[in-house]
Amino acid sequence: MRSGSEEPVPLHEEFIYCCGAATHVLKCGPWKDLSKDENKNLPRLLFMIIPGNPGLAGYYRTFIQALYCGLNQKYPVWVVSHAGHCKPPSGMEMIEDTDIKELEDVFGLNGQVEHKLNFLKKNVSKDIKLVLIAHSIGCYITLEMMKRASELQVLRSVLLFPTIERMAQSPQGKLMTPLLCKLRYALYMPVYLLSFLPEGVKASLVRFALRGMKTCDESSITTSINLFSVDCIANILYMASQEMMKVVERDSTTIKQNLKKLIFYYGTGDSWCPQHYYDEIKMDFPDGDIRLCEKGLRHAFVLDASKEMAAMITDWLQEDLTKL
Repeated sequence: MRSGSEEPVPLHEEFIYCCGAATHVLKCGPWKDLSKDENKNLPRLLFMIIPGNPGLAGYYRTFIQALYCGLNQKYPVWVVSHAGHCKPPSGMEMIEDTDIKELEDVFGLNGQVEHKLNFLKKNVSKDIKLVLIAHSIGCYITLEMMKRASELQVLRSVLLFPTIERMAQSPQGKLMTPLLCKLRYALYMPVYLLSFLPEGVKASLVRFALRGMKTCDESSITTSINLFSVDCIANILYMASQEMMKVVERDSTTIKQNLKKLIFYYGTGDSWCPQHYYDEIKMDFPDGDIRLCEKGLRHAFVLDASKEMAAMITDWLQEDLTKL
């Protein structure tokens, strides 16, 4: 597929309430509203990105732009933040001021699944087919979405660096589980103190933290400033603590039922889903489209390899798209 036009990519940004929680949405392409059935100009297909954790839409800005261009600007590409992971703009609270409580635990792992299903129900016509591109814990959320809402017209689900099993037993999980489940409250005070720093100083701290990367995406630096918000960090760490406790057994039943729709992409040096997880799922599903990274991409590919990943995905999906 062509790399697309050199003209500026249309990008629409929204902060909305979904399930009563502040949600950041980035939309690539001229389609801003996909919910009106009477609109004859609706596209046939939506690419929707389900992020990892931290689930900040801004981390995927370069990725969705590259994907949109790689798709010859034919289809909308959206990314929806996790509930409560974004710092809402001035005048908007983290939780909607209403007496109606849509979800008991919207910031938890189960709540994030329902949050994405609710977003689709309210914002996307049921006639539009979906390509779900999920990253890290977004892969667990995507499998849950497919399990709970079989009526979704999912053409393909691309699961990148999928944390879908034994998270607490992974090398990174063994390190992080005690911190996330027992000590996370201790992190709130330093974050609170750092939140008073000027924005320029926060950006410098982020650049220092990411200094080991040869080419760091500029949008990752500006997005990371959200991590100086106590509310954002509290929701991010709370969700992460639930991941350690709840993402235990791989949902092989849902995978088997949807195997022809799934593409898995594992890393070779991924400390969240080590290579033997790939070996085992490959053995259990020999007919599945299960790939192992040959390019040395990091788990957090959005920091420095968004364009490379987008190019690979457009190649993988070319045959599917020609059948539309």
